[in-house]
Amino acid sequence: MTELADRIAGAPISWGVCEVPGWGYQYDAETVLAQMREVGIAATEFGPDGFLPDDPAEKAKALADRGLRAVGGFVPVVLHDPSHDPAPEISQALEGFVAAGASTLVLAAATGEEGYDDRPVLDATGWVTMLANLDRLAGIAAAAGIRATIHPHVGTMVENADDVRRVLDGSAIGLTLDTGHLLIGGVDPVALALEHTDRIRHTHLKDVDAAWAAKVQSGVVSYTDAVREGMYRPLGQGDIDLTTIVGALEKAGYDGWYVLEQDTILPDRPTDEGPVTDVRASIEHLRHIAEAV
Repeated sequence: MTELADRIAGAPISWGVCEVPGWGYQYDAETVLAQMREVGIAATEFGPDGFLPDDPAEKAKALADRGLRAVGGFVPVVLHDPSHDPAPEISQALEGFVAAGASTLVLAAATGEEGYDDRPVLDATGWVTMLANLDRLAGIAAAAGIRATIHPHVGTMVENADDVRRVLDGSAIGLTLDTGHLLIGGVDPVALALEHTDRIRHTHLKDVDAAWAAKVQSGVVSYTDAVREGMYRPLGQGDIDLTTIVGALEKAGYDGWYVLEQDTILPDRPTDEGPVTDVRASIEHLRHIAEAV
């Protein structure tokens, strides 16, 4: 991977496909993958369990048949519970990554509950357990030729500025820079990109309406309701300085993927073009940024 424009990837969540039960209308994989190719996306994350075939060889074939490369995927897993060993489920997931030629495991520190509207408080034992698991799982992934990262994510055990700092200080795992979840969680994504560029191994580009993000932070609305109301915007139509972020990464020699990820909730199957319209707008904006940096 060299030119930025050649490193633009997609994610099924931009089409409303999500692991959360009751999230909304779920497009089938055939439609999503076909539309990705139509708009010029060259690679994709896997999406939630069940979106692509579970069998590693069939998963790889589903992407190859559409001419799409495999980026890897988002894997929420409980990392903080001393009585739970996440290694077996990660090892199983990695079989699909290896079969498809994927590069990146995107870990999320799941709470153990469904959805992202609330999370428990992590105690000292939980933090020690989670940090140890992050480095252990990164080692398991590396042995399989896969780069592991931790994804700060609203409604998980790594969400806010203090959480991110503790991960950076207490583990060696790389970060997935998700510009939207960071802002909503109270982290300045520009400052993080500038100060910790060397820890960023993967990027989810989102744009966000900051007013809605503030409502989520204050508890006025839930995360899910804010997504439903359009908190995520096509790139360039929200309040995140994506040009500075991308410029800092490129200047530092970042050669990873830029995954377009605008979380979407669809109440029903769209009667118009649907979410692909916003995906096109995001691609166009990112290509403009690529020309500028």
